[in-house]
Amino acid sequence: MNRTLIFITILGAAMTLLLEGCEGKVKANPRLEAPPAAQVEKELDATLVQVDHPEQFPLVRAVEHVATPELQVTGVVSPDVSRNVPAISLASGRAVEVLARLGDSVQKGQLLLRVRSADISAAFSDYRKAVTNEGLTRSQLDRAKSLYEKGAIAKKDVDVAQSAEDNATVDLQTTLQRLKLLGSDPQHPDDIVNVYAPVSGVITDQQVTAGGGVQALSAPNPFTISDLSTVWIVCDVYENDLSMVRIGELADVRLNAYPNRIFKGRISNIGSILDPTTRTAKVRLEVENPGLMRIGMFVTATFHGQAREMHTAVPATAVLHLHDRDWVYVPAENSRFRRVEVTGGSMLPGDLQEVSSGIKPGQQVVSNALVLQNTVDQ
Repeated sequence: MNRTLIFITILGAAMTLLLEGCEGKVKANPRLEAPPAAQVEKELDATLVQVDHPEQFPLVRAVEHVATPELQVTGVVSPDVSRNVPAISLASGRAVEVLARLGDSVQKGQLLLRVRSADISAAFSDYRKAVTNEGLTRSQLDRAKSLYEKGAIAKKDVDVAQSAEDNATVDLQTTLQRLKLLGSDPQHPDDIVNVYAPVSGVITDQQVTAGGGVQALSAPNPFTISDLSTVWIVCDVYENDLSMVRIGELADVRLNAYPNRIFKGRISNIGSILDPTTRTAKVRLEVENPGLMRIGMFVTATFHGQAREMHTAVPATAVLHLHDRDWVYVPAENSRFRRVEVTGGSMLPGDLQEVSSGIKPGQQVVSNALVLQNTVDQ
């Protein structure tokens, strides 16, 4: 028993020493439990393309192009207010015949509308009364003059008769003029009033139909005639861009319906009040209308600044339009080309295109970017 107890004691002491030795070794080598180092892989540059034969893609050198800053805004064709003339009726009544319609081209003096009016009857009645009254006062004046010559009445009685005759003559002339103004013949009165076109132009507004009522000299007017030989282009220009527009300067106008035609418009007015919501001012252009412009058409107006800027120009084929952006390819090392984003501008004579940013004059680009792009995609 004693030997067995001694053996167990010695074995336990040995195991204790062994465990302590193991713990000391672990603590002495903490790096053995550290995670392995991360391996980072670099991504390829998507703007670089590798080609086997770069000499197949000829290069051209960008050139300088002197340009003025431009501002493009949208606008609407509107009639010239000073050339809008209403066709009005001088008598109230009912329209019995409408001889023109909205959109018709009319000539000055053309019959547009016939109105049956009781005003003619009243005016003719006043005229007949004035004729009778003038005849009576004239007879009284002749009688007064005859009696005065015989000494039967005083001079003041002749003066009174003369005053009555003068007033009656004025009333007669007034009622006669009113009948003529209404277009009625005093000798053959009629209850129809004719409305004629006061100017030549296009009917841009109609507020009367057959059988409808017509009010004399009051809105709404039966017709509005517009002279469209000259129209207005009304544009909205943001507050920050107002320095680009000046009264009297010319602007290029393009109709959405005819984008290849350019019209010249002169700035005639810059609004003094800004729209509080959009922070824009109304800019008005006056443009001669060759007959293509119609009221309400959308246009694009280009204003030209005063300062001159140096831009870059490259062949139009060197600019690639991809994903709603413009790109060019420039040569890189080791038979590679780099795709560079640029800001394309307007087309220039000689099949050149303006580039406002991205490359500089003198820099080489691939002359035909589309061919290179198609080669890369294959």
